[in-house]
Amino acid sequence: MFGIILKALSGFYYVEVDGVVYECRARGSFRKSGISPLVGDRVQIERVSDGEGVINDILPRKNAVKRPPVANVDKLFIVSSYTNPPPNCLLIDKMTVAARFNNIEPVIVFNKCDMGDFSQWREIYVKSGFKTFVVSARDNMGMECIKQELGNCISAFTGNTGVGKSSILNRLLNMDIATGEVSQKLGRGRHTTRHTELYKTENNGFVADTPGFSSFELDTQDYALKEKLADCFQDFDAFVSDCRFVGCTHTKEAGCAVIKAVNNGKIQITRHQSYMQMVEDMKDLKPWQSRK
Repeated sequence: MFGIILKALSGFYYVEVDGVVYECRARGSFRKSGISPLVGDRVQIERVSDGEGVINDILPRKNAVKRPPVANVDKLFIVSSYTNPPPNCLLIDKMTVAARFNNIEPVIVFNKCDMGDFSQWREIYVKSGFKTFVVSARDNMGMECIKQELGNCISAFTGNTGVGKSSILNRLLNMDIATGEVSQKLGRGRHTTRHTELYKTENNGFVADTPGFSSFELDTQDYALKEKLADCFQDFDAFVSDCRFVGCTHTKEAGCAVIKAVNNGKIQITRHQSYMQMVEDMKDLKPWQSRK
C-alpha cells in the first residue's frame, strides 16, 4: 500500500492510505542507511494488523527540509504581522531564499491587517513577483484567497512566533490548533506547536503547522547556497544575463544590470539590501563547507 506520512512521534509514523491512517514503525534498514522517514514522505507500507503497519520504502523526494523535518513541500507561506513584531524585510527575504533553494514556492502573507496598513510591504513583494496576501485571521478577511492556494499540494506556514500562523490555519481548516500570546517584552510568542503535522485541506492538499520562528531558517554556512544565492532572487532573473561580466556578483561591478535595475526602481531596494547582507554573511565560506 502507498500513502503519505502525516505525523511522526516517538518513533511512530502515522501514514494515511486512502483515507485510513495507520500507525507504523520504520524498517530497521532505514536506520542502518542513515535515512529517516519524514512528515510529507510518500511511502510504501505493509499492514501488519488493523490500524498498524511497517514502512518498507520511501518514494523519491522533491525536497527534504531539516528544520522543520518535512519532505515534498510545494509552497511555503511566510507570515508576518503588523506589530509584535512588525514585518522585517531581511527575515522575509531570507525565508524566500531558503524556499527557492529547496525548490519550494514562497508565498507572502501579512496577517493582522485589522491593526494597520500593510501597503508599503505588500508593494515590495508584489513588485518582486511574489504571490502576496493581506489578511486578518481574527476578522476572517482574505482567508478564501489563501484557501485556494492550498489545493493539490503540500504547504507549510512559517514566520516569527506570534504572527498568527496557527490562527490562520484554524480559520482555513476549521480546527483548534493551539495559539500563543506574544510577549510584550520580547516580541515573541510561546511555542505552541511542538511538532510538524500535516492537516488535510478541502481540495486534496495538505498543510503543515510548524514550530515558530526558527522553523525554516536560512543556512548561511552552506557554500552551495552561496554559489546559487543570486538565482534564489527571482526578481534578479530578468537582468542577470545583461551583466557585463560573467560571474558578476551584483554587489559593486561596473556594468552590473542588477544594480542598474535597482537604481531604476525595477528591483526593490530592500530586496537588493537583503541580498547584499546575505553575501556579506557568506563571504568567507569555502567549497568544502557545502551541505548538499
